[in-house]
Amino acid sequence: MARYIGPVCKLCRREGMKLYLKGERCYSEKCAYTRRPYPPGQHGQGRIKLSEYAIRLREKQKVRRIYGVVEKQFRGYYTAATRRKGRTGEEMLAMLERRLDNIIYRMGFAASRSDARQLLRHGHIHINGKRVDIPSYQVNIGDEIELKDKAKAYTRVAVAVGGAEKRPLVSWIEVDRGKHKGKLKATPIREELNEPLIDEQLIVEYYSR
Repeated sequence: MARYIGPVCKLCRREGMKLYLKGERCYSEKCAYTRRPYPPGQHGQGRIKLSEYAIRLREKQKVRRIYGVVEKQFRGYYTAATRRKGRTGEEMLAMLERRLDNIIYRMGFAASRSDARQLLRHGHIHINGKRVDIPSYQVNIGDEIELKDKAKAYTRVAVAVGGAEKRPLVSWIEVDRGKHKGKLKATPIREELNEPLIDEQLIVEYYSR
């Protein structure tokens, strides 16, 4: 499967904001964006005026990088959202939020979405008692998610759970971090998805052009 394997701190600098792609490091003084809050490259500190097209492209790229999906997947979410009854942008974000790797991250069992994907790929996640190792799996309301006993003892999981206190828990997720389990209890709410700030209408306009 295609995936980005380059330096992720450059992605934050390119988008002009913290995307929180490296977990605890993003909250420390070591954060590359904190030290160099301008785009990478020799012309990064120059004045750049974005066109209307570039503004929409950058918004699309930003959200795609936040959730860690490639272009083909991201366009697929947009296409599926256009077939739903609600607002296209909000429906697209709801599907991205219901990805299993994102839910694991939101619950605090992984320091970042990429860490959550690694836990999944190694078979450490159970949904309703059955192992699931597909990061893009769409979690349904009422699904119970739990870490395997072996994964509960991992140092990286303990560090992630401790660091999760810095992030607000969204209302549609119920979690017991002591027992390393939780569930999706409602549909994701758009108003709680503004960290970092997302303008999904720009993405809709980009694909509708």
